Amino acid sequence: MRVVVTGGAGFLGSHLCDHLIARGDDVVCIDNFSTGTVSNVAHLRDHRSFDLVQHDVSIHVDVAGGVDAVLHFASPASPVDYAKMPIQTLKVGSLGTHNTLGLAKAKGATYLLASTSEVYGDPLVHPQVEHYWGNVNHLGPRGVYDEAKRFAEAMTMAYCRYHGLDTRIVRIFNTYGPRMRPDDGRVVSNFIVAALAGEPLTVYGDGTQTRSFCFVDDQVRGIAALLESGEHDPVNIGSPSEFTVAELAEIVLEATGSDSHVRYLPLPVDDPKRRRPDTARAEELLGWNPSVALREGVQRTVEYFDSLTAPGLG
Repeated sequence: MRVVVTGGAGFLGSHLCDHLIARGDDVVCIDNFSTGTVSNVAHLRDHRSFDLVQHDVSIHVDVAGGVDAVLHFASPASPVDYAKMPIQTLKVGSLGTHNTLGLAKAKGATYLLASTSEVYGDPLVHPQVEHYWGNVNHLGPRGVYDEAKRFAEAMTMAYCRYHGLDTRIVRIFNTYGPRMRPDDGRVVSNFIVAALAGEPLTVYGDGTQTRSFCFVDDQVRGIAALLESGEHDPVNIGSPSEFTVAELAEIVLEATGSDSHVRYLPLPVDDPKRRRPDTARAEELLGWNPSVALREGVQRTVEYFDSLTAPGLG
């Protein structure tokens, strides 16, 4: 296959590019480097099956030649990033989705949208099933990301129903692993960077809020399985194992051997209290289950951050 991956130089997108090339696909990686980095795909730059294009998909997207699949992963994906870039986040979720859907339609390609557990907001249903409509404050600071993804899902389903486009929607839950940016603001990277530096681990709220952390290798494997399926409705891909943020802090301290302490600050506005996917559809439709336990995945992520030079941690 020839596959276009938008946001392909980002944390998750770069791992997806690796997976696709390893299985024999040709990959066109499109990224504007607002949150992605060239270093994430540097090892692919000279590969005959890889092309890197710097472009903002909020502007018209065109790719010469045939395309078999378009995977839309371009977007800021952490609260720190979309707080800094609220308009860009809304634009890549709306205009970027429209433009990449148009590319898929023009090429007769399969389209896969990277959506998110954030479409469930601060959920009142637990665990979160795909038919749950969510509890989202569209006017709050997280609304720029939540509503961008909800709109993107609606646009994708409209192209599926109206144009007959072959579409997929993956709802991604708290992915972590190597190539996360040290300063990206997500809890796993925040904790690891602080622990390695001997600084306090900052827990917002009382630490009882929960997340379900999925190692990047498992996430990519699930996305690839969804791409090969014929499923048009959204599918959750994430770990069904639920941990409190305080438990994650202890796991990180254990993995790093750090004597850092934990400090507590007020919980941000609209921060979800519980987050865990119902993965029954992923198991039934895709035969997918995660295989990397949190302690193993954290250890592998610690080793990655530990390998970075001091300037890389700045």
